[in-house]
Amino acid sequence: MALSASNVSVGQTFEQVLVEDLKRTQLVMYAGSSGDYNPLHSDEPFATQVAGYPSVFAHGMLTMGMTGRVLTDALGDGRLLSYGGRFTSQVFPGDNLKGVATITSIDTVDGVPVATFSISTTNQDGVEVFSGEARGRLDS
Repeated sequence: MALSASNVSVGQTFEQVLVEDLKRTQLVMYAGSSGDYNPLHSDEPFATQVAGYPSVFAHGMLTMGMTGRVLTDALGDGRLLSYGGRFTSQVFPGDNLKGVATITSIDTVDGVPVATFSISTTNQDGVEVFSGEARGRLDS
């Protein structure tokens, strides 16, 4: 069900658990679907012994894609107009992620109501791993 301009307001939030106990298998599956085979995401000895990280870690775009679900679930199909952000911390196997989208403004663009969202994804320790902004079309 799509959001309507008449039933949302600035400051309203939408929250969703994105993943519980992220698995290494999910990282490898994402590598296969995206074509990004950087060994930092799948090769433990490379990530730890060569690159000096504590473990392999998730692709940033996997985190962004999971986060986008908060927006698409709230807005409805085909209503996301723009979406961007930055990766603020790494996501490791075993992490739990929660996404929160907050409406920061509602404007009318070419006669159509459009909501702007700030979006933040945090891990189980409350560390922000992704932050961004999105815009989506609302029903009148």
